[in-house]
Amino acid sequence: MVHASISQFATLRWELGDEVAHLARHGFDSIAVWRTKLSDVGVAAAVALIGQAGLRVSSLQWVGGFTGADGRSFGESVDDALEAIDTASELGAETVVVHSGCRGGHTRSHAHRLLAEALDVLAPEALARGVVLAIKPMHPAVAAGGSFLTSPAEALAWVDRFDHPAVRLALDLWHFGHDRRLFELVGELAGRTAVVQVADGRGAPHAESERLPPGQGNLPLGGLVAALFEHGYAGAIEFSPVGEAVEALGYDRMLRQASAAAAAWGRLARVPA
Repeated sequence: MVHASISQFATLRWELGDEVAHLARHGFDSIAVWRTKLSDVGVAAAVALIGQAGLRVSSLQWVGGFTGADGRSFGESVDDALEAIDTASELGAETVVVHSGCRGGHTRSHAHRLLAEALDVLAPEALARGVVLAIKPMHPAVAAGGSFLTSPAEALAWVDRFDHPAVRLALDLWHFGHDRRLFELVGELAGRTAVVQVADGRGAPHAESERLPPGQGNLPLGGLVAALFEHGYAGAIEFSPVGEAVEALGYDRMLRQASAAAAAWGRLARVPA
């Protein structure tokens, strides 16, 4: 069985109580929590609501910006990430998603150094709390402000060099699922990826691209998910479609489609229950 999760980005207009009730009804076992929405209800109330629905938290999103691209200092970004690690621990979240920040005015080597310096502080704290930090690469066409790591291969090499048990990858198939070369990396990615994020698309992403519900684009999502599981991936599949197609479909129908896709992919990959 695929451990299927829905990102709160996908159900943006719903409050947490509505989200967890609908997720449980559609057979999801997890929710990916967005820190901005979490602040509306507070950690204690979120823990209660999520627990009462019988769900777990697949990831907390997001921390980072260590290169200063979002206007915060390096120290402010690190302090914010430390707070998020504590929050993730309280929620029982498995993963905190990390955006490195873009290069900005830095050289590439300096940007890499800033990320390493941040994780030198954060990784031991995450390990002590049973939380994994998942570094998310982004396609260069949509990475502005988010990440200077713009390919799975580059992010994989970075994680391997850093070599810490609490530092892994977040793989977003909307960003890279169009590239058939991703299948060549699946064997390496499967064991180093903490969370897989999913939305459909029509080719490579660009600034106007929507994150479509599964089946509304042409990305080989099922094949990629099956390949990841067959190579040993055991984490959650987080559905995160966002945009006009989701609004036109309606959240309830989108959840139904995502749940059906997760079930089909699980059968395709022969994922054990």
